[in-house]
Amino acid sequence: MPQTTSLIETLKACLKAERKTYADVAKLLKLSEASVKRLFATEDFTLARLEAICQMLGMEMSDLVQKMNDSRHRLERLSPQQERELIEDIKLMIVTVCVFNRWTVQQMVATYTMTEPECVSKLVRLDQLKIIELLPQNRVKLLISPNFKWLENGPIQQFFRQTVGREFFDTDFQQAGECLMVLNGMFSATSSAEFQRRLERVAKEFNDLNDHDAALPFAERKGTTLVMAMRNWEYGLFSHMMRK
Repeated sequence: MPQTTSLIETLKACLKAERKTYADVAKLLKLSEASVKRLFATEDFTLARLEAICQMLGMEMSDLVQKMNDSRHRLERLSPQQERELIEDIKLMIVTVCVFNRWTVQQMVATYTMTEPECVSKLVRLDQLKIIELLPQNRVKLLISPNFKWLENGPIQQFFRQTVGREFFDTDFQQAGECLMVLNGMFSATSSAEFQRRLERVAKEFNDLNDHDAALPFAERKGTTLVMAMRNWEYGLFSHMMRK
């Protein structure tokens, strides 16, 4: 990860830890909230603005750099064995997804059919896997990097394709909060690579908004899943019409 990106990711984590929002930053910098979101998306901060935000958080620029260096040791991937353990234990998988989305033990127990001791035992396992640090009173500190991703074609992605994918697409995508777009075109290799970079930026914005909304009351947040895919592919429906 480029150093600028890592520094901005660290700044966002610090804002979240202090329960500061983009609106708070906008007020400080005398900008609109939309402008602040663009600053974070483009990583186009002046030193003066960075210093002002650090002061709002009660720290120096050097503190931010130190936190960035510390965060580089965080987990960016699980091993295939760890991913397999998650999909083989549905309650462990549920707890993992919940802690990634900043749920508390109470919220998990209230939502899913597991007891508090069961939930805590899964948190203990995540602590052993170095995915979280389990703190007093069952509070959780995530040890994953802002860049965390599931393994490409690993057990989690395979599980999604084989099991979750069918359920995910079993809707007409007409309800509030649902959207389906299927596009077809003919790209050069250069355009294909550029569009994939843009999709990566969309994924980054998704994660940024998820982190931002973690400070909101639990009842105001709804589980949301985004699937993005791109490949060289022609409709099988037309295959019999193609010249050999």
